[in-house]
Amino acid sequence: MSAASFHRFIPFLAVLGSVTALGIGTSWAKQWLFPAVGAQGTTAVRVGLSAVLMLLLWRPWRWRLSRADAHAIALYGAALGGMNLMFYMSLRTLPFGLAVAIEFSGPLAVAIWSSRRAVDFVWVALAIAGLGMLLPLGLNGSTLDPIGVLYALAAAVFWALYIVFGKRAGHLHAGHTVSLGLLVAALVVVPVGVAHAGAALLSPTVLLIGVAVAAVSSAIPISLEMMALKCLPKEAFGIMISMEPAVAAVLAMALLGEHLTALQWLAIGCVVAASMGSAMTAARGQPQPAAAA
Repeated sequence: MSAASFHRFIPFLAVLGSVTALGIGTSWAKQWLFPAVGAQGTTAVRVGLSAVLMLLLWRPWRWRLSRADAHAIALYGAALGGMNLMFYMSLRTLPFGLAVAIEFSGPLAVAIWSSRRAVDFVWVALAIAGLGMLLPLGLNGSTLDPIGVLYALAAAVFWALYIVFGKRAGHLHAGHTVSLGLLVAALVVVPVGVAHAGAALLSPTVLLIGVAVAAVSSAIPISLEMMALKCLPKEAFGIMISMEPAVAAVLAMALLGEHLTALQWLAIGCVVAASMGSAMTAARGQPQPAAAA
């Protein structure tokens, strides 16, 4: 492979690396932090330490911030905090890959709502089919915990809000928005974690693992995504990021021993196909696609 060809693959490798790092970090959090500090404490450690790392990396105080931009970042950060908390709460009783697949309905809904093309009914049908195979509606014999599913659906709502509010701050430098957004998210979730886990959050073991989780599941993915977005069209980025539920399921199987049924793999496939299809067609419509926000 020539050097030029290799460089063309770098953005795609960056997205794959981002999705993989996020999955590894979340798997570590579920395996090592959940038993020590619970889902709430894990969220506090992961988001709080991620905020510290990103603040040190980007030093957002270097940029001026208007009142309107501060309001947008506050909403963005609050949605980010709620998304993380609800997602980790869902992981208490749901397999990682299935929780991600359900959560993916949030950005998928935003993308489809922004496009409103006739072909989007195909992606809606695929997404509904996938979710229908997962949700415990009493019709499909699903054994998923209903409370866990509700938490994953709440995470989906917060993910949709995160995209909407993130667009309002889209004109700012990404490092500025993400670092301050994580700071707000930490202010939302850290008190919840402290109330649940207390002094256990200050355990050296918890903090050491927490730093590793924060770096692998936040700092590295965000940096890789920013690199990819500079080189990839937004629709291509959306297609690549759609791999996340499948990658999460594979990593959960390898790292957590969470094996899924054939029907659950089919459901994940439907959600991934719906997300990829939406990303492919969104750019052809008049509105700007939401997948890459």
